[in-house]
Amino acid sequence: MILEAKNIIKSYGDLQVLKGVDLQIDASEIVSIVGPSGAGKTTLLQILGTLEKPDNGSLHIDNISVFDLKDKALSKFRNNNIGFIFQFHQLLPEFTALENAALPALIKGIEKQKAFAQAEKLLDRLEVSHRKHHKPNELSGGEQQRVAVCRALINKPAIILADEPSGNLDSKNAKSLHKLFFELRDEMKQTFIIVTHNDELANMADRKLHMIDGLLANC
Repeated sequence: MILEAKNIIKSYGDLQVLKGVDLQIDASEIVSIVGPSGAGKTTLLQILGTLEKPDNGSLHIDNISVFDLKDKALSKFRNNNIGFIFQFHQLLPEFTALENAALPALIKGIEKQKAFAQAEKLLDRLEVSHRKHHKPNELSGGEQQRVAVCRALINKPAIILADEPSGNLDSKNAKSLHKLFFELRDEMKQTFIIVTHNDELANMADRKLHMIDGLLANC
C-alpha cells in the first residue's frame, strides 16, 4: 500500500465538504475519482497532496505520517514524493519546457546539468524534446500538458495526483494523454489518483470511485 487516508474531515465555515473519507491506494494502481462539481474531489486531492490539512484524520504516504511533519520537512517530502498534474498546466511562463520539467529536481538540490539531463530524457520519452527550448506560450495545449507530466515525474515520486488533467485538451490530445498514463504505469510502476469528468479516462482506471455526500464509494 502506497497511500492510506483515514477519516479525512474538512469544512469551510459551516459547510462540511469531506465527512470522514477513507482511502487506500496500492503501488502502481490507477484510481479515478468522479462526482459532480462541488462534491469535494479537488479538496480531497489537495489534502492527499499535502497542499491543505484536514480538520481531522490521518494520511500515510509510503509509510510516512505526513501531517506529523514540520512545515519545512513536509515541503521537502511533497517535492520528493508527490507529483502534480493540473488542468491548466501551471507551467512558469518565463522558463523553457526543459527548465519547467527540471524545476522539481533543481528544488530537490540535484546539480543543474544532471537535472536537465533527466528532464530531457523524460521530454524525449513524451515526444516533446524537440520543443525543449520553447516557452509555454510557444507550445500547444497538448505539448504543455506533456511538459507538465515530465515535471510531475522527474523526482520519481511515490504517487502522482492529477486534477482534470485532460479537461483543457481536445479529444485527440486527451486520448493520447490518457494512454500515456497507463504506459507510464507499466514502464515506471507509477501510481496515479485522477480526478476527472472524462468518462473514458475514469472507466479506464483500475478502480473508479464516486464522491457523494462528502464520502467515497465504489462505482
